[in-house]
Amino acid sequence: MNEALKDLGAYVGEKLAGRIQDAQIAYGELTLSVEPGDIIEVLTFLRDDIQCQFFAFIDISGVDYPEREKRFEVVYHLLSPRRNQRVRVKVSTDEEMPLPSANAVFPAANWYEREIYDLYGVLFTDHPDLRRILTDYGFEGHPLRKDFPLTGFVEVRYDDETKRVVYEPVNLRQEFRTFDFLSPWEGTEYVLPGDEKAGSAKSE
Repeated sequence: MNEALKDLGAYVGEKLAGRIQDAQIAYGELTLSVEPGDIIEVLTFLRDDIQCQFFAFIDISGVDYPEREKRFEVVYHLLSPRRNQRVRVKVSTDEEMPLPSANAVFPAANWYEREIYDLYGVLFTDHPDLRRILTDYGFEGHPLRKDFPLTGFVEVRYDDETKRVVYEPVNLRQEFRTFDFLSPWEGTEYVLPGDEKAGSAKSE
């Protein structure tokens, strides 16, 4: 399998000279890294070339690396029934630089790109309907970014007095608890409420 993937990577690299920045084999699939300006040409080639025929569009996923200058990776997953192989294509971008929409090449990319925009804030040019798809109306922020708080910013509840759904700032009912992760046999370094009675009984 690896030999076939190596041959495929060499073939794509030869045909798309200068368009493929890196080609690696990971987890039984070929991974191609390309620049944002080349993504449409690469996807079109993988779909149409007779030796590739990756015309089954599987998914687009996003990854957030806040420590990088280009913090987001957008990963396209394709399947070739002819070759019985998968390929992933990676593109890196930041919060401001949009990516070309793959909707013209793979119409199935429409909702996937909306999801990436909704959850990560990555923009896509020439998308026919780039708007949120999973979060609620008026939602602020992008919940799959690493710097988005786990609690979110607002909470939703039904108010029985006004007979409607209301949005309120998050109000934590208790402070976040800290855990020492010690085993029960080692015991804790602090005394839980009520444990002081057990200690006094032993001393007697």
